[in-house]
Amino acid sequence: MTTGDINTLPAKNRLPYIILITSVAAFGGFLFGYDTAVIAGAIGYLQIKFNLSPLMVGWAASSAIWGCVLGAMSAGYLSDRYGRKAVLIGTAVLFALPAYGSAVVNDLTSFIIMRLLGGIGVGAASMLCPMYISEIAPSRLRGRLVTLYQLAIVLGINIIYVINLKISQAGDEAWNIEYGWRYMLGSEVIPAVVFFILLFFVPESPRWLAAQGKDEAAKKILEKINGKAVAQEIFIEVSESLRDEKGRLSDLVDKKLRKPLLIGVVLALFSQITGINAVIYYAPEIFKSIGFGAESAFTQTIIIGVVNMLFTLVAIWLIDRAGRRSLLIWGVAGMIICLFATGICFHFHFDKGPWVLIFILGYIASFAVSLGPIPWVLMSEIFPTKIRGIAMSLATLVLWIGVVAITQLTPYFLGTFGGATTFWIFMVNAVIIWIFTIKKIPETKNRTLEEIERSWS
Repeated sequence: MTTGDINTLPAKNRLPYIILITSVAAFGGFLFGYDTAVIAGAIGYLQIKFNLSPLMVGWAASSAIWGCVLGAMSAGYLSDRYGRKAVLIGTAVLFALPAYGSAVVNDLTSFIIMRLLGGIGVGAASMLCPMYISEIAPSRLRGRLVTLYQLAIVLGINIIYVINLKISQAGDEAWNIEYGWRYMLGSEVIPAVVFFILLFFVPESPRWLAAQGKDEAAKKILEKINGKAVAQEIFIEVSESLRDEKGRLSDLVDKKLRKPLLIGVVLALFSQITGINAVIYYAPEIFKSIGFGAESAFTQTIIIGVVNMLFTLVAIWLIDRAGRRSLLIWGVAGMIICLFATGICFHFHFDKGPWVLIFILGYIASFAVSLGPIPWVLMSEIFPTKIRGIAMSLATLVLWIGVVAITQLTPYFLGTFGGATTFWIFMVNAVIIWIFTIKKIPETKNRTLEEIERSWS
């Protein structure tokens, strides 16, 4: 089918092309989830292989996250300079090569370097993939298409949980200590190469092309996505918005922007320091520490992933019905209850039966409908157009710092304070963000971006 043929098709007949290109971008989210969760299966064997202390276990697990900080910091500038597509191709390379490198190393220093490099790709993708989708998608489909990215993250986590289980079953503990973790980490090469190839078949962002003065190329892509009838109107709107989006870092201290910036940064931080990555990354080790066998621990981690997936779908269904604020209030309340109950189980040694798993699953479900998706939605809504990119970069940077802190400190907390105190620390953080939500966060459901922007004045 020629470009001209696509341009004249009704909107519903262009939908497969739109879904195709946004699905390719969302595949970066799949690798995001895959890369960050793969360490959950490998870390126990790495600890024995390299004789790691609790703090060094945290360093080995969080090294990729430090790379994510660097990637998130640099992705905005690089994508503005070289284009969204070009930098996405670079992230695919940074997924593939370090995955192979981390699987073949024989010393901890080399392993850390490989994971840092891979983390740069993850951090860059965490900003670029949803940005690309939002810039390429028709306005009527943007919300649903951007959610493909979040679903892809959860799917990537679930897939690597299953792969980790299958690899761990391929040999005994000695085999896993020497080889199993290598196969777990190296398995990422395959989807990373697929992502790299697919990216050559998607267009550049028309918004970036327009910003570079490549108007005709931008119009052609807009026509393929929206049809000739509306492409010119959209192009004019894009051109006008680009003239308005001349934000500077100094704009962040503007008095009327302090509240949305505070909301964005606090949500980003507390979405992480309420403990989600302690469960995602260390679930097998937590379950093994309370008496479950290695295979059983991996199986229960898969159950966690399935619950995460199902309740992410629930969040997508409810977010435009119940509203962002309501989901946050009820979801975080559920997190508080489940974190408190998990701590009780550890404190009174009820951790040999099903109760720990039940309360952790309740925590995961509550997170998946609240602090999982909603911070990303609100961060894309509350900032004025001209500083949205800068402000989201800052909030994303804070988010990754929160990931680093929890990933690094969780093994130390568990080893020093025990499971009860560790989960109660997460509970206290959840109480703080629950109160903050009630006091500070407005409802943005069914409000235009301009209405939200005017509300801060």
